[in-house]
Amino acid sequence: MLSRKNKLILLKLLSLFSVVRGYNILVIVIAQYLTSIFILAPHVPISHILFDTKLFVLILASSIVIASGYIINNFYDREKDLINRPQKSMLDRLVSQRTKLTGYFVLNFLSVVLASYVSFRAVLFFSIYIFGIWIYSHKLKKIPLFGNIIAALLSIIPFFAVFVYYKNFDHVIFVHASYLFLLLVIREMVKDLSTIKGDLAQDYHTLPILYGEKVSKRVITILVLACILPTYLLLTQYDIGYMGIYFNIVLSLLFFFLVGLWLSKAQKHYLWLHNAMKFIIVSGVFNIVLIDIEVILRKFL
Repeated sequence: MLSRKNKLILLKLLSLFSVVRGYNILVIVIAQYLTSIFILAPHVPISHILFDTKLFVLILASSIVIASGYIINNFYDREKDLINRPQKSMLDRLVSQRTKLTGYFVLNFLSVVLASYVSFRAVLFFSIYIFGIWIYSHKLKKIPLFGNIIAALLSIIPFFAVFVYYKNFDHVIFVHASYLFLLLVIREMVKDLSTIKGDLAQDYHTLPILYGEKVSKRVITILVLACILPTYLLLTQYDIGYMGIYFNIVLSLLFFFLVGLWLSKAQKHYLWLHNAMKFIIVSGVFNIVLIDIEVILRKFL
């Protein structure tokens, strides 16, 4: 049996993991490596990618910046989260605001130190990224639609770091990026629909608050339809192997997503839609391996 002190320590560790959303960071790390192996550097031996010290440092620095970003976002959204997600918020409160702020500065400093191992340009890149996350959490997230777009851009910047590292400028990469970007914007906008109560309490000027849920649903519908274009291009213009199965399924899921969107009225419905969009994004990460099955056989056998 754990003592009371050990239970408290365990709860605080769980709280810290919840604050930095460790599960999201793990998915991003996997996504960066899979993108490197199957999209950015398909002809590079897998051992060279997995044991590339500079790539590892770039991905580690990205993960640390993302963790610090979740911390500062949690710091500013403390009261809002208490309304929208009371159970998670109570767990997050086990870590004090002072500890969160200290952790934020320590992690940012550590990420810049790690980036210095790669190059001065990496230091500059991560410094700008850190500032971008802070200004978003402090100011930009309250601006309707623009805040959603900035949140989506900040989410794909870690992939941009790896993209620049490999200097691969193939068109297919930009099509993949536009597909992911649109899904992320949709997810952010659905999130706004699910957090209206907390946003109202904290005077957040989100699209559903300023113009109503119908207008927000119309914008989301336009974004979903726009998402069909990069999906169609990936299916018809590029060789994406068995990942085409994933994109065909996504087209069907997006149709049901739109039906569910227009039928939804309560917060729990929007939460389901938000989770559905997360499922599409995360499953897309793991389906990257289907682009070229031969790569797996060639690199592992």
